[in-house]
Amino acid sequence: MKKIHHLFCFCTLLLLGAFSVKADNTTKKPRIGIVGMAIECSTFSPAQTAESAFRVKKEESVFDLYPFLKEGSELRNKAIWLPAMVSRATPGGIVTREAYESLISQSLELVKKNMPYDAIYLDIHGAMSVVGMDDPEGDFIIRLREVVGGKPVISTSMDPHGCVSHRLAQNTDLITCFRMAPHEDSQISRQRAVENLVERIESGKGKPKYKAWVYVPILLPGEKTSTRIDPGKSLYAKVPVLTDAKKGVVDGGIWISYAWADEPRNHGTVMVVGDDKKEVAQSAAELAKSFWNVRDQFEFVAPTASLDECLASGFASTKKPYFISDMGDNPTAGGAGDVTWTLHELFKREELKKAGGPNFIYASIPGPELVEAAIKAGKGNEVSGFAGAKEDARYSDPIQISGIVEAIRISDTNKEVVIRSGSMHIIVTEKRKGYHYERDFVNLGLNPRTADIVMVKLGYLTEELYEIQADWMMALTKGGVDQDLLNLPYKRIHRPMYPLDPDMKTPKLKVEFIPQSK
Repeated sequence: MKKIHHLFCFCTLLLLGAFSVKADNTTKKPRIGIVGMAIECSTFSPAQTAESAFRVKKEESVFDLYPFLKEGSELRNKAIWLPAMVSRATPGGIVTREAYESLISQSLELVKKNMPYDAIYLDIHGAMSVVGMDDPEGDFIIRLREVVGGKPVISTSMDPHGCVSHRLAQNTDLITCFRMAPHEDSQISRQRAVENLVERIESGKGKPKYKAWVYVPILLPGEKTSTRIDPGKSLYAKVPVLTDAKKGVVDGGIWISYAWADEPRNHGTVMVVGDDKKEVAQSAAELAKSFWNVRDQFEFVAPTASLDECLASGFASTKKPYFISDMGDNPTAGGAGDVTWTLHELFKREELKKAGGPNFIYASIPGPELVEAAIKAGKGNEVSGFAGAKEDARYSDPIQISGIVEAIRISDTNKEVVIRSGSMHIIVTEKRKGYHYERDFVNLGLNPRTADIVMVKLGYLTEELYEIQADWMMALTKGGVDQDLLNLPYKRIHRPMYPLDPDMKTPKLKVEFIPQSK
């Protein structure tokens, strides 16, 4: 009986031990916050971005942005996730100071709510401009540090067209950026940033010991640095080889930066983080040298010409659909999206004046009053009104569009109509909008696959439109993201800068070690 009693006690202790281990493991899960604010801003556009332009996710809704953190996923189960607020906006003009202060204040108040933290995931773009401020992301992370302190490990994910200032580099611990342009790997890159963060906490390694930063005096547009073609393709293929696959190195990247903001932080950057000082430095130096060595090999990702030349090619081509990018006012790069210069030129074309002409889709132009008039007129009826040139009227006045209302679509976020004028199907929107996907057209009763010519306010085509096109050209049109960098009125960026100063001396490409965050 005594033996049975001892055996019972022993089994009980084992069970209690198992439960206590489980409880300890639960309590030892790291507390990780999520916060971010992302937009790309052209300082060469007269437009400004207000708070209403941002799509805001707070607390539990933040998880909607990250499929890899869905409930029940392995990564979700590894930590106690404490999402605060993530704000994102379509690229545009400089953010008003009021909008910035409001969104950052809201974010930090929610961060305070769930303190303390073991780590923070910071999701930013890196090319936000704010009225009266240089380096908003640097300001954001400093204010974040003032709230959470120096102990939490911060992992930052960025767009390669962002800017890595010294302030941002010092106050983050892990950093990465997308490695594809177009950014088909955006979620993969964000997941890598989070996985690296969790691994450093779980392993007890914490903050990487070394952060190597290299200034590279290159400033090029994304339309010339796409990873669909060389040298961008080969250059970015080196990043995982010299970071992810290298012992003693955690992560790193090449930041092309953003060509349409005139600020001192706008330039190419390489940054690598890890625990082996020699390997971290070598990887950073090699990536920077590789970037510099191919600087004069970057070309536009598609044939580029004047609007007239692009139209002539499109009209003559037997390849359908023929896509033309209206590049100068591309809203996904920071253009106002309402420049009417291209539409004024299209209305002059005889080929498009009759209903039997080429099946031509134009996407798009904002015109809230015309949209309301079209909705009132109804589908199948005539409408006439003005659109565009409210934000950016530097190149042309608002344009009068008269025609038949072909489609009306009202959603929670926008109102869109299609007006047929001659053989053109012109999409007019209540609010500026980029047309990236086939469904954007199909939802309006348009089939881009059967069109003769599709013109979109884009630079390089998104992956989905790229798969649809039978041929494609990029038109050098007018707007806030003009591709003629040599004639942009830069005053504040560092000089010399390639390609603005093509005869500049070869830079030293010095590897700087950035101090750890405090």
